[in-house]
Amino acid sequence: MKKLGSILGIWVGCAFAWMVLGSTLTVRSGEMSSSLREEVHRLWGPEGVQYAPTATFETVGVSAETQTTTVDGETRETTTQREERTRVDVPLVQSDLRARLELEQRKKGLNWFPTYDVTFRGVYRFVNPTDQPQRVSVVIPLMADNVGYDNFVVRAPGGAELPFTITSQSATVEHDFRPGQAVVFEVAYRTRGTSSWTYHMAQGNGRVRDFHLVVDTDFREVDFPPGSLSPSEHSATGGGWHGEWQFDSLISSAPVALALPEQLNPGPLASRITFFAPVSLLFFFFVVAVLATVQKKEFHPMHYFMIGCAFFAFHLLFAYLVDHVPVTASFALSALVSLLLVVSYARLFVGWRFALREVGISQVLYLVLFSYSFFWEGFTGLAITLGAIGTLFVMMQVTGRLDWGKAEGAPSAAPPAPGSPDDFGDHLGAARPVSF
Repeated sequence: MKKLGSILGIWVGCAFAWMVLGSTLTVRSGEMSSSLREEVHRLWGPEGVQYAPTATFETVGVSAETQTTTVDGETRETTTQREERTRVDVPLVQSDLRARLELEQRKKGLNWFPTYDVTFRGVYRFVNPTDQPQRVSVVIPLMADNVGYDNFVVRAPGGAELPFTITSQSATVEHDFRPGQAVVFEVAYRTRGTSSWTYHMAQGNGRVRDFHLVVDTDFREVDFPPGSLSPSEHSATGGGWHGEWQFDSLISSAPVALALPEQLNPGPLASRITFFAPVSLLFFFFVVAVLATVQKKEFHPMHYFMIGCAFFAFHLLFAYLVDHVPVTASFALSALVSLLLVVSYARLFVGWRFALREVGISQVLYLVLFSYSFFWEGFTGLAITLGAIGTLFVMMQVTGRLDWGKAEGAPSAAPPAPGSPDDFGDHLGAARPVSF
């Protein structure tokens, strides 16, 4: 029990060291990711957001206000007329939109960011709801946060470009509507963004009528953020993806949104591997201790301590090597260094055969492959679970016939006393057959 307690203390100490290293990596990754993301946004633009245009006209009315005053007991009434201006919404009755996203993964510092170019074209139909001619202002919202719009145009039904005025947040087109007239506007541009693209069909819980949006991408790994509307239909097209959103009449505040695929970033990966390292070391200690007991190899607690340090060397080297070397090469080099440390050390007290076969293979399984499972996004937990079950099965088969009392140095059971049932059975088995 004293030896077991020493090994447990060594494991706890290694686990504490990994927690410190993992916390350091988390802080480094978080601070670096935030600052780098801001730089990428300044270069390529933030998450792309487009709102549907709105249209309004202004009505002018006159209101009368009467004031009552009393002078020398005489009451007088004074009526004042005041001009009132009111903005009236022009309904958007149809939207026919197309967007194409072209992904380009860009590396900034140690992190990868999914940047994209988006080509957008929207055809909008507005209807004058009155029986009077109106001067309508069509407002197209724009992003003001370091976003550039290339070839931004607004066209009339005949295809002629319409003049517009630009502010920091919108482009505005003035157009005359006849009574009850429906007018179609086309808006087109090309811009850039990072991580996601979102289209808001209406302000707040406004009503959306006759809406049709087609999105094509040059990548297949498309995701939809929580709170967004999934497409009415979608399919893979060659090396890309095609999706359509179609609504006849919809009341919803949820937007259409696409999240772009992200490459594996080394900082968060190294943090996850480091935080789970105590689990891999626990598996390794358990398996090596059992195999050493079965094959009568002696391991001192100091041996476990040195091996634990060699495991920690893998994570420490990997954490700082990814700053200068690609993540896969960093992982392979760190694993090789740790394997050389452990195997070359173990052969000094258990021999080359046990060091290479039992110790080396166990390290490959519970350090290298265990850590590499974090590269398989979404399958890490399943891989570790299957590995744990497989380990349990092998250890049960290996130790099923082991006499744990003898393995622990306990005295073996005493032979049966003469005259006991077992002794009587043995004598019967040894007796010669009786002939008659």
